Amino acid sequence: MKEIAKYLKPYSKMLVLVVVFVFGRSLTDLYLPALMSRIVDVGIVQNDLGYILKVGSVMIAMTLLNGGFAIGLSYFSSKVAMGFGRNLRKAVFTKVENLSVSEFNDLGTSSLITRTTNDITQLQQLVLMGQRMMLVAPMMFLGSIIMAVSQDAVLSLVIVFAVPALALLVYFIGKKATPLFQYLQKKLDGLNLVLRESLTGIRVIRAFNKEEYEKKRFNAANLDLTETALKVHKTMAYLMPLMTLLLNFGTIAVIWFGAIRVDSGQMQVGQLMAFVQYIMHIMFSLMMVSMIFVMIPRAAASVERVSEVLNKEQKLTDPETPKKPASSPGSLEFRNVTFSYPGAENTALSNVSFTAEPGETVAIIGGTGSGKSTLLNLIMRFYDLEEGSGAILVGGVDIREMNQKDLRDLIGFVSQKPVLFSGTVRDNITYGNESASDEEVLKALEIAQAKDFVLGLPEGLEAVVAQGGTNFSGGQKQRLSIARALVRRPAIYIFDDSFSALDFKTDAQLRAALRRETQDATKLIVAQRVSTVLDADKIIVLDQGRVVGIGRHKELLKTSPVYREIVASQLSEEELA
Repeated sequence: MKEIAKYLKPYSKMLVLVVVFVFGRSLTDLYLPALMSRIVDVGIVQNDLGYILKVGSVMIAMTLLNGGFAIGLSYFSSKVAMGFGRNLRKAVFTKVENLSVSEFNDLGTSSLITRTTNDITQLQQLVLMGQRMMLVAPMMFLGSIIMAVSQDAVLSLVIVFAVPALALLVYFIGKKATPLFQYLQKKLDGLNLVLRESLTGIRVIRAFNKEEYEKKRFNAANLDLTETALKVHKTMAYLMPLMTLLLNFGTIAVIWFGAIRVDSGQMQVGQLMAFVQYIMHIMFSLMMVSMIFVMIPRAAASVERVSEVLNKEQKLTDPETPKKPASSPGSLEFRNVTFSYPGAENTALSNVSFTAEPGETVAIIGGTGSGKSTLLNLIMRFYDLEEGSGAILVGGVDIREMNQKDLRDLIGFVSQKPVLFSGTVRDNITYGNESASDEEVLKALEIAQAKDFVLGLPEGLEAVVAQGGTNFSGGQKQRLSIARALVRRPAIYIFDDSFSALDFKTDAQLRAALRRETQDATKLIVAQRVSTVLDADKIIVLDQGRVVGIGRHKELLKTSPVYREIVASQLSEEELA
């Protein structure tokens, strides 16, 4: 809870104002029944019009003042709640951005979306209503009891029986609802998971005619959520009718016994009217508390879920005294690197060693599951090596001794699955370098063999990119992703099977342009297609996480059976010769 509460600290001054407005509103609310009692018992009974007008004017003034306090309370409580939600949402998003891939996977994408949106909204609503109700209710409750006792101590005995009954009712229903609300949030995670998978995989679903199957999955998750929600709301549904019943019985009791006391001359009519108002204030205060208790169980579940994200231990951290590359920042070295994914039985990489120098094109090839993508993930510190599992050096410095930002500033990365963001073509290209000029953007597009098709669009660089780049083909997305890396001008380029969607001609033209324009940079190319790696300065052959060959194409044909097998599966005997 402390982890969440600290996001209210920037609004401490506003909270003080909220308390002032709550106090002012409560005082005016409590004063009004007393004024009404005077009008009835003095002004009307004694037929004193002047007194009625005098006290009535004070009532009007108090009413206007009460309205002003209510407006102030509403304004500042909203600012506090909205600001709190904004800051907390920002903190969660920042935390998620800094999580390692394994930590991210532990929580799950769907769950993180729910926690960042729905759970924080629950907390935001609690803060909002808490200021308006949780602060008001105690003041009104205690103040009304004091004022009721001042009107008639004997009649106040009704409160002794009514209040505990209401308090017990709120407690038992709240206790029963708490675990149900926690369960409800988990069911919401499950529904979001199914929905996300269905939306992102819509083309596959249609291709395999699995629409009915996905409908059943969604309906099952939706029904599960609905049934849980019904259990929650059935439990909470008892609260308001029972409270209303107790409130009405309390009011009847006050009027009944109050009328007896008025008839016996022990109490005046105005006092009874004021007493009824104070009893109503007491009951409504408890009803406010009950509404908060309705929100607290769900908010408590949300606090736990949001705190889990904020308190998630980060295994990938920056050193206290980070180092900068001591030599050429483009140099890369793997020293006996061994790596296993968390929870995996087998190693993904075993004793991998190689070097890549500026100006070199180093290709990495191997079968599925050989460790190619793992190797690239380690370079960018998406995962960290365990102690004693070797080292990865960039510019002569162990990457664990560098700031993650400094490391990644040296790298231009093109993923296996090209990712484009909603916006424009220009936005996506300058994502790698926000200060890039139009000339630099066009140059990058030219090298990436994307200039012609981009300028052929009606809006050119300002052409809209749909979410996920769905309005572009796979090859176009790859070329735009390559241009994004090129405009960054990094020391190290990493291409994770980034040419697979290109035709052979475009592939050859792009690689030739890359060789010319990036001759001072280190280039790592992961490829499935042999034609992509033929002219590489160094080819690293991986098999089951081990390096089974390092050399140029012709050399490996003679020395590496694994490489020759890969080549033979793609090229003819004539091409091999």
